[in-house]
This record gives sequence, structure tokens and C-alpha cells, in this order.
Amino acid sequence: MSFQFGSGSDRPAVGFSAAVDLRPVMRQVYLWMTLGLMATTAVAVAINSNESLMRLAFNPPILFGAIIAELILVLVLGMAIRRLSPGLAIALFFIYAILNGFTLSFIFLAYELGTITMAFLCTAAAFGAMTVLGFTTTLDLSQYRTYFFMGLIGLLVALVINIFLRSSTFDLLISMFGVLLFTALTAYDTQKIKRMAEDPQVQSDGSMAARVGVLGALTLYLDFVNLFLFLLRLFGRRR
Repeated sequence: MSFQFGSGSDRPAVGFSAAVDLRPVMRQVYLWMTLGLMATTAVAVAINSNESLMRLAFNPPILFGAIIAELILVLVLGMAIRRLSPGLAIALFFIYAILNGFTLSFIFLAYELGTITMAFLCTAAAFGAMTVLGFTTTLDLSQYRTYFFMGLIGLLVALVINIFLRSSTFDLLISMFGVLLFTALTAYDTQKIKRMAEDPQVQSDGSMAARVGVLGALTLYLDFVNLFLFLLRLFGRRR
């Protein structure tokens, strides 16, 4: 999904990108993303350490309510970001990160700590490499946008189908595809955020730059978390 702040083009004007300083916006992107991941991790660990909170997290109505709230928050941040104040956008992002920690707390029960650690380290390495690639490559990754969208739809359909099939082989293939897809999306989204940061409107408006920072953080946060979850499924030594 692409969100435009400029005149409708993903690309900056020729010669413009060399004249702008992307560091303030990109610094916000990675700062909020990192703090969001820390909030998610802290909440997940806290719930796993408290039996009462764990029972609350596994209460079906509460769990599904949290998942629905997450979806609503992502839609609000993605579709109404231009109408939100920077402060409210940041607050909604952290509410989402906290809720995500709540819903992801199950991984400490489902997987061994060594598996979780290995998946996280591999995620960090792959994410770091692909975000550098996305920021530095001269290849226009937006030309693959349709394929990424089709891949996301196909992945969702496959996950739903395997709920009924319960095939371990199919699950392995889904996990491998998910890892490849979100690895590629990390590079694509990084380049997209970079181009948003190059937009003259963003460069000249501190409030809009802050919004781009939050939206970029959410986008890369989602890439990181999904890549981590599919790597976890792939390594998958369950308890």
C-alpha cells in the first residue's frame, strides 16, 4: 500500500534528491520503529512473566478484540495520517505496538527461547541488509509494487487454506515464501519512505515530516515483525 504526500508521483524531481537532507526524517523513522519494537517486546515479556496477564491474553474475546483494535489502528494511521497531529499519530503507533506485544506474547509459550533468539538475530541481520539496499539502490523498486501486493494476497489466502489443511509441508512452503516476501518488502518500503522524505512538501513542513516519520516507522515495524514471525515458523522448534 502506498501513501502519497506529494503531487502523486513516487519519484522526486530530477536533481532534487541530491539537494535535500533526509537524515531528520529517516532518523525519526528508525527511532520510532526501534522504540515500538522495544515496547512490543517489553509487553510480551511482561505478560509471559505474569500468570494473571497470561490468562487475560489468552481469553478469546479479549484476544480477538485486541486483534481487531490493531487492524483499526493500522487503517487509521495509514489512511488518515495527513489529518492526524504528529503527537496523536505517535500515540496511536505506540498503542498499536503495545497491543501487538499483547497478542504476540504466545510465542514464549509456543517456542523455545533459543529459537526465538535465533529468529530475532536473523531478522535483524536480514532487515538491516535490505533496508541499506533499499536506501542505496538505484533500481526503481516501485515497478514491482503489483507483484508485492499479489504476493501479500496470495500469502494471506495460503495461510487461511492451511488452517483447514493443517499440512506441515504446506506450512513450510508458506513460511519460506513469507520470509522471501517480507525481506523484499523491507527494501521496497525503505525506498518508498526515502522518496516520501524527499518530497518538497515534507522537506518544508516539519509537521508533515513528523507524520512521514511515524508512517515510515509503522511500515518498517510491520515488515520486521512479519519477517520475524515467518522466520520463527521456519526455525520452529516448538515446546
